[in-house]
Amino acid sequence: MNPILIITNLPDKMSALTLAEKLISTRLAACVNVQAECTSFYRWQDKIETSSEIPILIKTLAQHYAQVEKAIKAAHPDELPEIITVPISGGLPAYLQWIADETLILAKN
Repeated sequence: MNPILIITNLPDKMSALTLAEKLISTRLAACVNVQAECTSFYRWQDKIETSSEIPILIKTLAQHYAQVEKAIKAAHPDELPEIITVPISGGLPAYLQWIADETLILAKN
């Protein structure tokens, strides 16, 4: 079991909710938190930009990363979407087992 947290964002709530539902229904994630809208500041192509975004936190296993990345890229309109993976090195053992249990069924789908 190798749980990870994937951080990404989408430009609007509907696309964020659609991605969350897809990741859960396909068992690519055990839990997806769709956060409140925020304003992001960043440099893109040598200009300072701002945009409204919906942050998303995805709990899954490392073995599913490639498929989750593919789903995010398919749902995201940006040329270079933010997709960050953070290893989960500890936590409530029962919760971490739940992540594994919910996503390991993926092999049957």
